[in-house]
Amino acid sequence: MQLSRRNLLIGAAGLAVAPRIPRRHGDPFTLGVASGDPAPDGVVLWTRLAPRPLAEDGHGGMPSRDTEVEWQLAEDERFTSVVRSGTVTARPSWAHSVHVEPAGLQPGREYFYRFRTGGYLSPTGRTRTAPAPGTAPGLMFATVSCSNYEQGYFTGYRRLGEQQPDLVVHLGDYIYEYAPGGYKAASGAIVRPHTEGHCQTLTDYRRRHAQYKTDADLRALHALAPWIAVNDDHEVENNWAGSHAGTSDRPGFAERKRAGYRAYYEHMPLRRASMPRGSRIQLYRRLGWGSLATFHVLDTRQFRADQPCDDGIRLDCDERLATGRVLAGPDQRRWLAAGLRSSAARWNLLAQQIFMAQHDYHLGPGKEVLVDTWDGYAAERDRVLGDVVASGARNPVVLTGDIHAHYAGDLLTNFDDPDSRRAGVELVTTSITSDGDGYDDPAGRAVELAENPHIAYADQRRGYVVCRLSAQRLRADFHTLPYVSRRNAPSTVTASFTVEDGAHRLTRSATPAPGRQAVAVAAPR
Repeated sequence: MQLSRRNLLIGAAGLAVAPRIPRRHGDPFTLGVASGDPAPDGVVLWTRLAPRPLAEDGHGGMPSRDTEVEWQLAEDERFTSVVRSGTVTARPSWAHSVHVEPAGLQPGREYFYRFRTGGYLSPTGRTRTAPAPGTAPGLMFATVSCSNYEQGYFTGYRRLGEQQPDLVVHLGDYIYEYAPGGYKAASGAIVRPHTEGHCQTLTDYRRRHAQYKTDADLRALHALAPWIAVNDDHEVENNWAGSHAGTSDRPGFAERKRAGYRAYYEHMPLRRASMPRGSRIQLYRRLGWGSLATFHVLDTRQFRADQPCDDGIRLDCDERLATGRVLAGPDQRRWLAAGLRSSAARWNLLAQQIFMAQHDYHLGPGKEVLVDTWDGYAAERDRVLGDVVASGARNPVVLTGDIHAHYAGDLLTNFDDPDSRRAGVELVTTSITSDGDGYDDPAGRAVELAENPHIAYADQRRGYVVCRLSAQRLRADFHTLPYVSRRNAPSTVTASFTVEDGAHRLTRSATPAPGRQAVAVAAPR
């Protein structure tokens, strides 16, 4: 359903005017609205007040005092049937962000929500609750990751919105921390510059998040459907690991991590349980979708050891094989194993950030791997996949981002033996914009897949993955865009795979899924 301005205004009278900020400050809802972490009886509703989103002090042009914000949740777009409402305080200490968690909602249904303060009404958002336990209606969800504002337009978000997904799973790198021009795409082109400076302070991260949300396509996708979001590295710093800084040689990493996490929470529809405490944030969590699916959301940054062999792509790095090297960490590993053992869901979806399967970049003897991925923590990967197999959990599927390319493959208990037991499958979404336009290289792809026979598909272009889930099968359509350096790129399904219930392996499909395919439309001006 299209959220029309006319219908929004018809229902505007249902909210009492609450003049809490002077109108001279301007519209405070420039960053839009969002929802997330749906449960059968509730969901998170989010906004942040920022009449001047890029204000230099990081406070979005808001006065340094508490502001009361009204909110409404309704069964219809016109707000003629309001089921929950209230007032919440937006505090300057949290950048005037708002996180509302209405409870007692009906499972498996669509709702509409909005906010108001100072005579200003927010855009209307659409959300939905998860189905009731024991029910298994179909689910259409999408995975996205890696949106670098400098390196392209977020057309992929728009094309995904045209698919009308029930749920969006964001797998990290929602922002990039680099100074303008600090990360060069292959083309070297900067489509639109970052705010000044490399993000180091809370003000820096707040301004960078706000800049990303000035993108109309990103705001529209947030307002369309609930998100399940988890960060990767660039929300703080490239390739950081646990208590270890990434590629930056700047001092004060703990302070940067604390600032990055706080700004991430301020700008995402996360529950209060994820409110950061110092330099820690609780991001691994579990969300059910009736009896059809459980999303086991993993955190692959906070608990890991430093990358081996001085990071990067390394040939014959024996350090990565050490049994004591951890990535998920013991507490998260036990949590995941227990959740898989007790899961009654038909599909168990592990939403995480980095490539899990072995990925050998070297043709011939020896292994050349990217040690920032699970390849840099091979023993930990063996432990986790062993836990998956031992749990007996039905239909494990790993959802991955980070690598700026599409991949689909089988997860093996021994990647050096193509006939070894299948532990599940992995679906990797490419970037929305990171690394620029991308390219199609059939010859290079053929060599890569020959060296990695458990990988069935690779594509270096930009895009997203749309999954249609039923009790019988999962279907994944890999969408690609030919360019992101210009607006209004079309989206094409370049590969489709199915996983049948109980199969633990991918089957390539010959044709795109019917209905709700993306088409090119005029870009907003």
